[in-house]
Amino acid sequence: MLKIGDRLPAGQLHEYVDVATEGCALGPNAVDIGSATAGKTIVVFGLPGAFTPTCSERHVPGYVAKAAELRAAGVDEVWCVSVNDAFVMGAWGRQLGVQGSVRMMGDGNADFARATGLTLDLTSRGMGLRSARYAMIVVDGVVHTLAVEAAGKFEVSDAETVLQQLRSGVLQ
Repeated sequence: MLKIGDRLPAGQLHEYVDVATEGCALGPNAVDIGSATAGKTIVVFGLPGAFTPTCSERHVPGYVAKAAELRAAGVDEVWCVSVNDAFVMGAWGRQLGVQGSVRMMGDGNADFARATGLTLDLTSRGMGLRSARYAMIVVDGVVHTLAVEAAGKFEVSDAETVLQQLRSGVLQ
């Protein structure tokens, strides 16, 4: 499993882009993890699935609400990663009003989840292999903090906890 001091694995996540810009076409776009994290401080939080209760009612909304404070504490971007495709992540992001605060990254084949070891097997519940619920602070592609939730819990991967870590000087 990924640990503090490790570099994020090479690979791609996929993001649905609502408005085409230079370098980003309308629709699903591949995001190279190494290039996208280079020279940046990024909070990456993972969760089991789009449109699920805790994820939709508490996890993502917490990061949307704290986005400005996270940026003021030195965070360049906030990424939500889930084992869903870019279309689902885009629709979920629109529903939750994340525009400009959280990048919704699809890990449709669970490649990132498997490569980090941050998986959750929900096969018995009809959901297959998913991402564990976690939060990490990544600086220039290297993991500086990592908090993984126990099964069924939501206690250490919320935005307020990450913000407290940043305020305590975890990056210094």
